Amino acid sequence: MTIRHVVLLRFKPETGPDAINLVEQSFAALHGAIAEVQELEWGTNNSPEGLDHGFTHCFSLGFADTAARDAYLVHPTHQGFTALAGPHFADVLVVDYELHA
Repeated sequence: MTIRHVVLLRFKPETGPDAINLVEQSFAALHGAIAEVQELEWGTNNSPEGLDHGFTHCFSLGFADTAARDAYLVHPTHQGFTALAGPHFADVLVVDYELHA
């Protein structure tokens, strides 16, 4: 059973482009740094619907199962990323779900 972990980010207004770039690159690097992360893709919002509620970035991670996802959540590298990036966030929204095809 594949678990998808979707993270939406809204940055603080005072967060500049260099800090945003650091967060983007640090988040993307989790794929190679944490074995449980089977896949990671991300992008910035470009929806014309205006329903983003200020969230600008979406990261989607794939895990083999809930145990792998749970191991990722407490992994020291993930915790380090959270400490680095967290001060730049105005809000974070996370949704996890089991993939159905």
